Amino acid sequence: MSGQAAPQLAPAPLGEARYSWGADEHLVVQIAEAMSLAAFFRAGAISSQLAERNLDGILDICPANASLLIRFDPDVLAPSELEAVVRAIEADVAQTENPSISTRILEIPVWYDDPYTNEVGAKFRDRHQRPEGNDLEYAMAELGLDTVDEFVQRHSATPWMVSMVGFVAGLPFMFQMTDLQLQIELPKYLRPRTETPKLTVGHGGCFACIYSVKGAGGYQMFGLTPLPIFDPAQEHGVFAESMVLFRPGDIVKFRPVGEAEYRELAAAAERGDDVYRIAQVDFALDEFLADPDGYNTRLLGALDVR
Repeated sequence: MSGQAAPQLAPAPLGEARYSWGADEHLVVQIAEAMSLAAFFRAGAISSQLAERNLDGILDICPANASLLIRFDPDVLAPSELEAVVRAIEADVAQTENPSISTRILEIPVWYDDPYTNEVGAKFRDRHQRPEGNDLEYAMAELGLDTVDEFVQRHSATPWMVSMVGFVAGLPFMFQMTDLQLQIELPKYLRPRTETPKLTVGHGGCFACIYSVKGAGGYQMFGLTPLPIFDPAQEHGVFAESMVLFRPGDIVKFRPVGEAEYRELAAAAERGDDVYRIAQVDFALDEFLADPDGYNTRLLGALDVR
């Protein structure tokens, strides 16, 4: 993902999407080359309207950062018919004024600069651009900041929008809801690690992520969250409707915590306590683009009245 263009808040007007086929069962609709909130909104709107049509033969619809993938059965739904339907929906969506979504804000506590990700990072410095120090110090240096605390503030002060969920089950990709020149962009490791702690908060290219399970990875590691984001057994009440916490369109606010609060929250989540701070909000794209900082402040206020 790090090779892709950074998302933009106010890109050039979107043109017509590019349609291509993947073997006999997949239609790919590429909304734009550069990721942006406008492209993400359009991909989501097309996906939603297509799902509402409930066409026989459609097996899956997967919206992403600036595209969507449709898996279908060509023996039930002819490719030409599917393309015609999607193109008609795209034209309708393009005429939408004041696009908005009903979504959620989730507060995600993060123990930045924790010993666990630092220990793993130290094992793989031969695969990193900067063998000395840790990933946080590398990020600080890359962005020209003076201290790690300054980087943590920049990472956690503004919210992030979940643009897609996947790669491994429950892993969210998020881009920062701020002006393009202020968005954090960092390269991935030169070679992937064979280990990443579960619930690591990472970053690669222009995307933040949270590793839902322990495994390989190449994103820079900044810290850990104590709150599970993937629960196949659906033991905690927050997973009653889905084993995956995040949904595309969710807004995430990172909150720095220390070791004591991290351990307290981890234990509370394991007990099944109500420790997830989630608020329902309406997000209006044009209002956000007109005043990102002011709009973010109003959005985040919803967490205080949860």
